[in-house]
Amino acid sequence: MRVVIAPDSFGGTLRADEAANAIADGWRRVRADDDLLLRPMSDGGEGLLDVVATDADVRHEVEVAGPHGHPRVVTWLQRPDGSAVIESATACGLHLIPASARTPARATTYGVGQLVAAAAAHGADPIQVGLGGSASIDGGTGALLALGYRLTIADGSGLKIGGDDLHRLAAVDRGWSRSLGAQVELLADVTTPLAEAAIRFGPQKGAADHELEGYTEALRRVARVLERDLEVDPSIAERPGSGAAGGLGYGLMAALGATVRPGAAAVAELIGLPPAVADADLVITGEGRLDATSDQGKVVGAVHQLAEQADRPTAAVVGQLAGRIDGVDPVEQAAADGPGDDPAADVATAAERLAVRFG
Repeated sequence: MRVVIAPDSFGGTLRADEAANAIADGWRRVRADDDLLLRPMSDGGEGLLDVVATDADVRHEVEVAGPHGHPRVVTWLQRPDGSAVIESATACGLHLIPASARTPARATTYGVGQLVAAAAAHGADPIQVGLGGSASIDGGTGALLALGYRLTIADGSGLKIGGDDLHRLAAVDRGWSRSLGAQVELLADVTTPLAEAAIRFGPQKGAADHELEGYTEALRRVARVLERDLEVDPSIAERPGSGAAGGLGYGLMAALGATVRPGAAAVAELIGLPPAVADADLVITGEGRLDATSDQGKVVGAVHQLAEQADRPTAAVVGQLAGRIDGVDPVEQAAADGPGDDPAADVATAAERLAVRFG
């Protein structure tokens, strides 16, 4: 049997390639003669560059501001066709902040703007920006500041980075920004519009329940100011994906004219997954937690859709099972109570159980 293994990363415990290898290891213990093709996946979040990179690509290092403004060295990918791939999570990722220190009040997308500027300076076109896994709810204001836009409060002083000062935004102008000379394409892992970003994703970024309405109103204020001062189309704030990465999607769409694509589907094309699925007898996918959102632009849903289109069955190995997707069956759970000391071993054991179910 020919089996394609195409999981996402597992919630900060396993990279996508590590998860794919663990699933393959467990499967081979039971079905050693099967032909396994590993295609680790991403929806645009953490691990995007590792998933799509080839030997022909060039990794450029650049120092940028991390999620709390501290400098960190990250990479962006330059491809032979002249395009660039940027992983926002390397600059403003939630995984970069200890759980006890997570708060959107301090988190900024400034480093993402620096990455976009670096790619543009090298003449990259188009520039693809993966939006998943961010720590921020700043509406992309940090990225715009890095790109030269001037954002000010009522007394004319500059807006501070992070989400805590957004409600004070009074004006924006193009400052020293200039045309990038490149099309920006956003790879979004969600279809959430700007107005719903804080409510849906604020808690996982460290926002308390009583803060969510304040962040929601602050994002509305960002949209009103950009619409007025930059003559941004009001419909942009309502478009799917404008709320991705705490509104970073909106900021880049509004200021740079960026377009949005479903991240998992775009990555699948980049790594040649559709033809691999069409040639498979079984497709196995997975992620850290399978729940109601997994079929809304996430990897598991996108892989299943490809398999369904090719009339191929889909199974899954997941860290935790908190919901189901019709047609993804069977599903094996690796760690019902959360990751253990050896997540790879737990995933391999779950994959072994899955293989047994196929005889």
